[in-house]
Amino acid sequence: TLDDSLGEAFDKTARLLGLPVGGGGGPAVEKLALDGDPKSVTLPIPLRHRKDCDFSYAGLKTAVRLAAEKLCVERGVATPEELPHEDKANVAASFQHVAFRHVEIRLGRAMESAAKEDGIGTLAVVGGVAANTELRRRLDGLCKEREEPWEMLVPPPRLCTDQGAMSAWAAVERLMVGSSDVAEGQEVFARYPFSSSHDDDKS
Repeated sequence: TLDDSLGEAFDKTARLLGLPVGGGGGPAVEKLALDGDPKSVTLPIPLRHRKDCDFSYAGLKTAVRLAAEKLCVERGVATPEELPHEDKANVAASFQHVAFRHVEIRLGRAMESAAKEDGIGTLAVVGGVAANTELRRRLDGLCKEREEPWEMLVPPPRLCTDQGAMSAWAAVERLMVGSSDVAEGQEVFARYPFSSSHDDDKS
């Protein structure tokens, strides 16, 4: 992503709508979205005209806030938290729909490239947002609808943990093999050469 992550966008949307985020904003938005209309609030699909595989959620996050503030004016309330349940559900559903449409577009392009250049035909879906039922359904469809269908691998929701847990586990694996980032006793280079032969030539 060029800015915010998908999970962060879910968390910010949950806080904007005054949802409980003790278990993460993702589950709260997903649950609320079930009561809403995903086409009710017009939101822009990020980077729609860029033909690359980058992600961006900062603009969508801002668009959600502006849409919610507009509804506040229409309903005569001070904050998005005070909006009627139906309005909040529509905002949540519309946000989730556009956020996942962005994933489908960028991932579809990446899958096309990976299949053509490297013969890849498997998609692994991981991370906290991978627990989202709607995302799973849509990515499964993305895999099955290809000319040569892909296999999708995704853990059960209880194992779809956030990046913090994945980073911690990576540290456990490194410690088990004796890898360390402790600087003492290590030869540290402020700038490390790409090629020793190139450095020899320069000297």
